[in-house]
Amino acid sequence: MAAESAPTGQRWTTSIDHLGPADAPSVGGKAANLGELAGARFPVPPAFAVSERAYLAAMDAAGIRKDLADRGAACRSADDTLLTRESRALQTLVREVTLPDDLRAQICRAYRDLGPDVPVAVRSSAPAEDAADTSFAGIHESYTDVVGEDALIDAVRNCWASLWTPRALTYRILRGYEEEPSIAVVVQRMVRSDCSGVVFTADPRTGARDRIVIEAALGLGEVVVGGQVEPDTYVVSKDDFTLIDKHIGNQSFAIRPGRDGDQRVNLTSAEGTRQVLDTAQVQEIAKLAAAVEEHYGAPQDLEFAIEDRHLWLVQTRPITTLGATDTGAAGDETRDTAEPLVQGLGAGPGTATGTARVLSTLEDSGRLQDGDILVAPMTRPDWLPVLRRAAAIVTDGGGVTCHAAIVGRELGRPVVVGTHDATNVIEDGSRITVDGSSGTVFAGTVTPAAKPSVRQRPAQLQVAAETTATTLYVNLATPDAAESVAATDVDGVGLLRAEFMITGALGGAHPAAMIAAGRRKEYVDDMTAGVEHIAAAFAPRPVVYRAVDLRSNEFAALEGGDVEPDEDNPMIGYRGCFRYVREPELFSLDLDVLHRVRQRLPNVHLMIPFVRTRWELAECLDQLDHHPLGADRGMHRWIMAEVPSVAYWIPAYAQLGIDGVSIGSNDLTQLTLGVDRDSGVCKDLFDTMDPAVLDAIDRIIDRAHDCGLTTSLCGQAVSTDSRLAEHLVRRGITSVSVTADSAARTRRIIAAAERRILLDHARASARTKE
Repeated sequence: MAAESAPTGQRWTTSIDHLGPADAPSVGGKAANLGELAGARFPVPPAFAVSERAYLAAMDAAGIRKDLADRGAACRSADDTLLTRESRALQTLVREVTLPDDLRAQICRAYRDLGPDVPVAVRSSAPAEDAADTSFAGIHESYTDVVGEDALIDAVRNCWASLWTPRALTYRILRGYEEEPSIAVVVQRMVRSDCSGVVFTADPRTGARDRIVIEAALGLGEVVVGGQVEPDTYVVSKDDFTLIDKHIGNQSFAIRPGRDGDQRVNLTSAEGTRQVLDTAQVQEIAKLAAAVEEHYGAPQDLEFAIEDRHLWLVQTRPITTLGATDTGAAGDETRDTAEPLVQGLGAGPGTATGTARVLSTLEDSGRLQDGDILVAPMTRPDWLPVLRRAAAIVTDGGGVTCHAAIVGRELGRPVVVGTHDATNVIEDGSRITVDGSSGTVFAGTVTPAAKPSVRQRPAQLQVAAETTATTLYVNLATPDAAESVAATDVDGVGLLRAEFMITGALGGAHPAAMIAAGRRKEYVDDMTAGVEHIAAAFAPRPVVYRAVDLRSNEFAALEGGDVEPDEDNPMIGYRGCFRYVREPELFSLDLDVLHRVRQRLPNVHLMIPFVRTRWELAECLDQLDHHPLGADRGMHRWIMAEVPSVAYWIPAYAQLGIDGVSIGSNDLTQLTLGVDRDSGVCKDLFDTMDPAVLDAIDRIIDRAHDCGLTTSLCGQAVSTDSRLAEHLVRRGITSVSVTADSAARTRRIIAAAERRILLDHARASARTKE
């Protein structure tokens, strides 16, 4: 499109050396902050800004400025199809603009000042970015490794055009942004990062001002900023810049710049687990960050990049999420002065201090008072009354999916498992501090330094509650927290574990012993009361009750449990659906409970665990059909998909009348990879993101969809790994069920994944039409 005349004598570009905070309205917050750093002689890559007035002048000169504004405003009431079509047309208008001669000449002259044909990064810097109520973070496009004047002009135009992408249009609609949109551009010498990351000059979780926290990863820093990988985390004392703590992350891929755009490069296991920064680099980054904080007079959140061991700063902004500093009580030790008593796996976040009670057996539980810390070899479901009283839980064995970990998280207790020797090292009656985030137990009262795992957004960038097409359920084990969890933004209970509730109803007795003693009604009454409590709190939202799935070794620990078989491997033994076939009286207890609950609260449904083959499920469902509950066709019938054979049998299960399938990722991972989920020794093998496990999950989802069944995943992994949550959404899962403490974060991950899917579809459709 030919350019009309543009105002002459205007200054369209400015070196960042001459920019500062006051220039943010014309060049955007990104360019203004870089200018402030450069003017203070911090190591910032040479750059210049193309002002937002240049964009508006170019659109004016092309005669399309009013058309862009009017058609963009009309998209506020457009459906998705119209928005995508208009977006494509508006972007085409901008990309076809011919820049006025004076504007083009100024951009090219500023580019030559950076060096002859120097590779540059061309990044958007919208004036609305970093405002108090509109972040626009990641909404507009950036381009790396741009070389040559023609390529630079194309990249600037593409940045301008990104103002009209479906993503940007939708964001402005959602934020109620009604001003005429405009955009500035930063052109910066390319830093081909060997590694990069972020720095906080105060601990973003504890608010401690005497700490500097650094997160680093290989390649470009977007993998850290976006939480795409587990970065290295280094905690440094601000007083003398000594390294207090470090956690080496796990990075499966890096983003590297290339002439054809950023490239995702897969890393080997050795590369992904190698320490990213050496001690000298950590100290150099910390000192530089402290100097930036001193310059601004406030804690800062910075981004850095290292190329050929040269450190560059590429962004800074104030930290606005700091609370009061937790310095601990007078005389307390701090993390940097205390020696750990034992180290294990952090399985339940949080910190608690109290009196240690070392219990070898459940019979000793009377010694544990409210607020004491339980230290035990391992816990079973019948320990639930003890776990409720404990302020924290420490065990010798177990992994992050063991009973102690699951129940502890649901009760909101700090949990450390897999310590190997806690019961031998920790003295009964001693005062200890448990850090469930780091998996560390200290002697005495200690204030541990928390390790941030993901970059925290400034307070003004927090968004409202998300709405997702994928249903978000929570896992529950007891009625204790039913009301508080039900009051949060969740769609119901996807997994109500009966085995954790029956310990109270059984009173420590085996079900067979209770029935033999004529106490069947007592059991059903107690269980009905607990399930009704939860169902009433969540009504009318669904509550999926998983029938009792205690293993033989867990039943054996109950009074009268000598009737249980002695199995070498009860994890894959006499349990779940097969036990109901052999012991129909046990299954009828669950059916009696649900039949009574559903007479008043029909939002409760049944899930049958550990289904291995067709004939056992058919016999189990036959028992259901002959029970009064079987006539209640409003009750959904679900099965757990924990055994890889489920993928094969799904069509047959559907013919038997199953309504849905819920994937238990813990058992499915264990049985696919052949690793005991409770083994601390084999914890490095237990990986739900292993391709073999993901393939099993994908086949279950695909075959269930083909048979018209709903699908869910209720294992621990989806609560802790955002990659799995996004994978499931992209695969088309109907719902996920997570721990209550991770529900809000999982909702955001799901919402972001759904938006990316829509955008990918819109872009693919646009390319198809071109």
